Amino acid sequence: MIPMVNLKKQLEEIRGEILSGMAEVVESGQYVLGKKVDEFEHRAAEYLDAKHAIGVASGTDALYLALKALDIKAGDEVITTPFTFFATVEAILYIGAVPVLADIDPVTFNMDPEKAARRITKKTRAILPVHIFGHPADMGRIGGLAKEYGLKVIEDCAQAFGASINGKKTGAIGDAGCFSFYPSKNLGGIGDGGLVTVQDDETAARVRILRNHGSRGGYMHEALGYNSRLDELQAAALLVKLKRIEDYNAKRRHKAALYTKILSGSRSILCPPPGGDGVSYHSVFHQFTIRHPHRDNLRQKLQEAGISSMIYYPIPIHMQPALHFLGYKEGDFPEAEKAAREVLSLPICPEIADSDVEMIAAKIAESN
Repeated sequence: MIPMVNLKKQLEEIRGEILSGMAEVVESGQYVLGKKVDEFEHRAAEYLDAKHAIGVASGTDALYLALKALDIKAGDEVITTPFTFFATVEAILYIGAVPVLADIDPVTFNMDPEKAARRITKKTRAILPVHIFGHPADMGRIGGLAKEYGLKVIEDCAQAFGASINGKKTGAIGDAGCFSFYPSKNLGGIGDGGLVTVQDDETAARVRILRNHGSRGGYMHEALGYNSRLDELQAAALLVKLKRIEDYNAKRRHKAALYTKILSGSRSILCPPPGGDGVSYHSVFHQFTIRHPHRDNLRQKLQEAGISSMIYYPIPIHMQPALHFLGYKEGDFPEAEKAAREVLSLPICPEIADSDVEMIAAKIAESN
């Protein structure tokens, strides 16, 4: 099978550096919040053009801690998208806040700002856009809404490390950015991890305290915090990959361009990153996703040809069994529901051969 990602092949080039960095950690005897985490936070902040970057245990924790640090409370409403991974809404619910969903743009799969505007009430305290599949959300219009109504903006950047709008990196546009280092991400660890980026000193201090049991150290606890610290071993691996992230993302964009060139005349509907209106969106193609009216049949044909594919996401958030209590029903968000029936993500990673991309695209074009 041609896999969705090929982490073993990626490791071939960097194995020595990663093992050397991990050996340094083991020999140091400092395994939690040590020099590697400090260095990674500094380098990540520099790369993302964020004043502060705080390593945490996962992308889910990053979302939760950002919401908490920005003083989102139980009963507050947070507007987000119905077309995302479950963790986006989990984090809102962990706070005790109320996720309010706004349907997506059918081209970009990102939350539609006009639909988000209609969902704002007196209880709304924040907007949580997701840069889905590595495509930046419309942060210009979302930021305009936030300014008009006095709302916080928390960016879910789990799939968008290195993406940008007019040269400004996602994660450094809103009040906080939340990243995941799950292994398959554009910048992935050898395990799990996450990052919160903020520009405000006070918010950064709160995240740092909250991730460490509510303490700055010395066994004095200023708040009820959590145990959510990026591991030293993960930081060692991430430092090696961070040096290569621009190259990794450039290769993803190249593979996406190949897919687009071959599929542009086919029946499959491509879903490119947003653009126009003088705004330059730089996608990092965490996924290359198409729409197809007979998606399941196409997926079966690809499977038979030895080609992996994935459906992100087959069930919209508002139709998840665990979230029935929110009161949504089928038909409430028609664009998200239609996307869930049609989307198919194809293999894309820096390591996939151009010839494999061309073969996959040709196979899809033949089936139309």
